[in-house]
Formats: sequence, C-alpha cells, structure tokens
Amino acid sequence: MAGGLVSPGFTDAHCHPIQGGLERLRCDLSEESTREGYLAAVKAYADAHPDREWILGGGWAMPAFPGGTPTAADLDTVVPDRPAFLPNRDHHGAWVNSRALALAGIDQRTPDPADGRIERDADGNPTGTLHEGAMALVSRLAPGISAAEYYGGLIEGQRYLHSVGVTAWQDAIVGSYAGMDDPGATYRRAAESGDLRSHVVGALWWERDRGLDQVADLVARREALSGGRFQGSAIKIMQDGVAENFTAAMLTPYLDAEGRETTNRGHSFVEAGALREVVAALDEAGFQVHVHAIGDRATREALDAFERARRENRHHIAHLQVIHPDDVPRFAALGVAANAQALWAYADEQMTELTLPFLGPERGTWQYPFGDLHRAGARLVMGSDWPVSSPDPLQAMHVAVNRTDPERSNGEEGEPFLPEQALELETAFAAYTSGSAWINRRDELDGAGALAPGAAADLVVLDRDPFAGPPSEIGRTRVVSSWIDGEAVYSR
Repeated sequence: MAGGLVSPGFTDAHCHPIQGGLERLRCDLSEESTREGYLAAVKAYADAHPDREWILGGGWAMPAFPGGTPTAADLDTVVPDRPAFLPNRDHHGAWVNSRALALAGIDQRTPDPADGRIERDADGNPTGTLHEGAMALVSRLAPGISAAEYYGGLIEGQRYLHSVGVTAWQDAIVGSYAGMDDPGATYRRAAESGDLRSHVVGALWWERDRGLDQVADLVARREALSGGRFQGSAIKIMQDGVAENFTAAMLTPYLDAEGRETTNRGHSFVEAGALREVVAALDEAGFQVHVHAIGDRATREALDAFERARRENRHHIAHLQVIHPDDVPRFAALGVAANAQALWAYADEQMTELTLPFLGPERGTWQYPFGDLHRAGARLVMGSDWPVSSPDPLQAMHVAVNRTDPERSNGEEGEPFLPEQALELETAFAAYTSGSAWINRRDELDGAGALAPGAAADLVVLDRDPFAGPPSEIGRTRVVSSWIDGEAVYSR
C-alpha cells in the first residue's frame, strides 16, 4: 500500500444519493460559494440548455446572501424568461425567480403554509426564497423527473460515493419530498438488475399530514421494495427544520438580530404526543425509526418517543445540532444511536452569522456535542447528508477531530469550535465504519464495517495513514480505491 491504509469501507448513515446525483447532472451549484459564482453558474447552465422549460438543480449555501435569503430579482438577471427552482444545499429552502412566483400565483396576499414560510420584504411582497413547506407551492408545478433521469441520478450518485470510499449507505428519504418523487422504484430496479453495487437501507418517508393509517401502507412498501442489496426497513421522520431559517424546534425562543428574545421556538412537524404514538406503532411493526432533529426541543421530543421502543430495532436521531445537556446521557440510557454529521461542527460563516447570534451564548455551546455523547456511552454513527454537504468521510472526520475548517490548514484554519467536543480519530473512524454498518445491520448480514476473517471485503484504500500524521492533515487524505465483495468499484 506504499504507506497507505486499508480500512473497512465507509458507510454513510444519512445521505440522499439520487438527489445528489441528479444535482450533479443538472444545474449544479455545489462547487460555488459566492453570489456572483452562483449567478454565473445558473447563467451558464441556462445558456447551454435553451430547450429546458425550467431551470432545476440546486446546492447553494446560505452565507453567500444577506440574511441567507437570495432574491428573485438577482435570479431574474440571468433567467428572466423561464421559471427557476433551485433548492439550497440543506434542502430546507429554495431560490426561485419572478417567473416561478408568478406561475405559482405567489404574491403579497398568499398566506404562509402551516409547515413553511415565504420570505417577504417590508411590504409583504415575496422576495424569492421559500422555506420548508412553502417550496411545494412552486415545486408541484415543475415538470416531473423521468424514470430514466432518476436511474441516471442513482448511478451517478453511487459512482461519486464510491470515489470517496463510501461502499454502503442509508438513504434518508425514500419518498416524495422537495420536488422529488419517491425513489423506491429506482432502487428496486437497480437492485434487480445488479447495478446497485452497494448495500443500501432505505428510510421510507413518514408523511406528516397523514396519521397512523399509513403504517400498514409502509409495511406493504417494505415488502414490495426490499430485495437484493436494498432493504426498505427504516422510517424517516422529519421532526423539525433548520436553525438558519428559525424552523428548528427549540425549547426556548430564538433571539432577534439585537439579541432580544422573540416568540418563535421553531416548528415541531409532528406534535410531541402524536410522535410518541407514531414511534410506538412503527416500533411494533419492526421498523427502525430515523429522526431528523436539529433543535433541542426536537431532540427531546424524539428521545421521549423512544422511551418505550425496543432496542433491537436500532433507532437513531440524525443531525443533533443543539442538544440540551440534560438529554445527552439519555442516548445511552435508551439505546438510541447518535447519527452525527460531523462536517458541520466548525465555525464557518453559516455558524457565525446565521446561527450563533440567534441562539445566544449558552445555547450556542450546546452544539454538536459529540465528545459529551461519546463520554456518556452513546453509540455514534456518522453520515454526510450529501448533497447538503460533501460526502467525503475524511473531511467529516477531520472536523470531528479538529473542530476546524477541513479546507484550511497551515495555521489558517482558525480557532477550534467547542474543542471540548472533539473526538479521537479512532472513535470517528469507528463511527463511519463499524458504527454505521451496525445501524444498517451489516454486522448480522455479512460482518461489513470491520477488518476480520470472514467479513465482507468492502474496503477502502487511502493514500496515507491518517493515524500516523498530525491531526491537522487528516482532511488531506485521499481515496486510492474502493472495493465491494473484493472487487474494485473505484480506482483513482
């Protein structure tokens, strides 16, 4: 290996490969980082595809725009004649142009939906950013994605994940969401044809506007979709939104720009009492429950719901941005895995400008407490939430260990963000290998996630041994090759 390292292949415990693959094949904004760069990329795509009735794609980052909200007026300068719908990288908001707003009939008189918000100016006019459920006001009008496009997105998403050493994953939304149709049939087709090389668990989408009557439907879907390398054995519940647009569910209100307490505590998309009933019913049906929780209230509501659940179903909570200190030891006590997106745990502009001022000094220190969770005995698993952020596990592990920007080094990375929450590299590696393989039950299936006699030869070869060098260089590690069942699926 010429000084490199052989590791178990990485398992991404929370990602969206079909979305990621489609965005790479459409108007891909993920490689840009400024307002000017985004507009130039949109213009280039629109000019190159004059036949497209809509401009679709996405991947922009909120810090590039004042207040994290881009405007239709900006987008109109590069796409004035066709509707444009471009979700941001976290898929909790979308940038639309004036043509899209007009087609959807969104104006000063349009009310906010119960599960979202239309960004407006001082006079109440929509400005071009749609948050959460408000995205559907436009996305429902966009042309449908063909079966061939979905299949191409999966193949491209799988190829890209293999290139960063990810050999298995859990798809965190297998259902209709944010302009995407249910990708279950795409996975089933790929599993039957053999094109799906990786073992995948699909988290079937819990429709929050329906009740317990959908449990029977989900059991039937699990049976219909599962086979080969795809298992629809988990359920995804999105309990809240994100902190940057004030939809993450908090125990106490957000602050305003002047540091004064507001009345807004975010959204619990499933009422807490109903969530307990839902989790109990899904647990009884033998599903693993996978909850999106960003705010401390959402995390507490999820933990309360898991109190009576059976551990053998291997439930987990993803994202875990803000956790009240009283709830940290409950993960181990309840047997609930902590699904960490470690790449987010450093002080970028999104953190310093769009998050910390509105959380306040005390609550700001409760963010991404991976160290406390580990010390309290919680089981850690890791994922990327790609295309929300890079799927590269080495970048995420760099942040888990250093709590600094993985793109900077040589003294330019700045002060670590809450360094007391850093992990040892061994712990981070375990979370991305044996930990995430455990959440997908690969330990029972074929022993993947560990290097051991008789285990599945799902492997990754790295160009260096990150344990041998300084922690500040973990993020420089690159994948040489990825292997599934002893066969190379990627070679640099």
